[in-house]
Amino acid sequence: MAAGNLLYAQSGGPTAVINATAAGVIDAARKHRKAVGKVFAARNGIIGALREQFYDLSGVDATWTRQLRTTPGSAFGSCRFKLKGIDESRAHYERLIEVCRAHDIRYFLYNGGNDSADTANKIAQIASQLGYSLQGIGVPKTVDNDLVITDNCPGFGSAAKYTAISMLEASIDVEAMYESSTKVFVLEVMGRHAGWLAAAAGLAGKKPDEPPQIILFPEVPFDEATFLAAVKRSVDRNGYCSIAVSEGVRYADGRLLAETGTRDAFGHAQLGGAGELIAKLVKDRLGLKYHFAVPDYLQRAARHIASKTDDEQAYAVGQAAVQYAAAGMNAVMPTIKRVSNSPYRWTIEAAPLAKIANHEKMMPKNFIRSDGYGITAACRKYLEPLIAGEAYPPYENGIPTYLRVPKKFVKRKLGEYVIADK
Repeated sequence: MAAGNLLYAQSGGPTAVINATAAGVIDAARKHRKAVGKVFAARNGIIGALREQFYDLSGVDATWTRQLRTTPGSAFGSCRFKLKGIDESRAHYERLIEVCRAHDIRYFLYNGGNDSADTANKIAQIASQLGYSLQGIGVPKTVDNDLVITDNCPGFGSAAKYTAISMLEASIDVEAMYESSTKVFVLEVMGRHAGWLAAAAGLAGKKPDEPPQIILFPEVPFDEATFLAAVKRSVDRNGYCSIAVSEGVRYADGRLLAETGTRDAFGHAQLGGAGELIAKLVKDRLGLKYHFAVPDYLQRAARHIASKTDDEQAYAVGQAAVQYAAAGMNAVMPTIKRVSNSPYRWTIEAAPLAKIANHEKMMPKNFIRSDGYGITAACRKYLEPLIAGEAYPPYENGIPTYLRVPKKFVKRKLGEYVIADK
């Protein structure tokens, strides 16, 4: 059987190490020439696949992939575009199969989070319905760390490291000034439904009263009176209070503190401003001077302080995805299995996409302190290995050197395709 071509695409919010996964895919494909022919990357995820807009990566060498591995963002472009069921999006599926047929693409690797796993699973199922042999492989990525089955998600460890360091450094700054200036510092972090990144801020301190003194999780209903009392206790005892706030923190009735009333392309509520709302609440109710910070893209783009563990795992899932494809596997995703904590050891295993798509992993109850405002020893034991080590990019004149992929695409074989509902 002749080797088929492989199409790799990136989806959703980038991470500091998503390109390490891409490097793993490319390097592994080079070792599986009997099964894998050319390696293409779609421009802007599934949108580029539909538009037949591909980079040809077949000729790149190990030096190029090393540069790619240490570059943040989605090197080939990402998107927020979700394919619906075949009844609603039949034209898209038919176009995708037409594109794959034209370029002899037999493997589709989609690198993203929960919605991307769902898309990869749908493509794997629907290709056979449309009479085309195409293997769909999901490749995990998300700073939210909310994919099920896998112990953790590539991208999370580096964002967690950035969050913990930012909380530590900002809190040292506040501690130096609290007597005559700022007494409350609020850091808003990503996390729509799950508080994994908020929990990571808890790694900044190890002893009681060390920052962050308060963490607000989506999993713990927000109670204004209890929260304000906790802030006052911290300021009375320590002179200041550092607070980590998940963007998805909500009231007991399920209402989000910071829902804007709009939704993204995946149907998720657009969030923004939870940190500012909490900070202003402290000012209005307690009269305390505050500062708040919203790292937003910074926490997921901070390749300069990436976790070594995260970099290694991101590369490994990319390699495994190609190995699974070459072995004839379909509708699966490489997942990370924790073998031991001390020493920290892990391995990669395959899991069915059907068991991952449309599921979310929340913070376990035993990871959240009994008062709801901090992390437990069990949570610390889980998190610490994920931020271990540094995987610095190369620097030149004090600035990291990152790869920029020229926008040169393979020649189209089909007509132009307009995506009306993206």
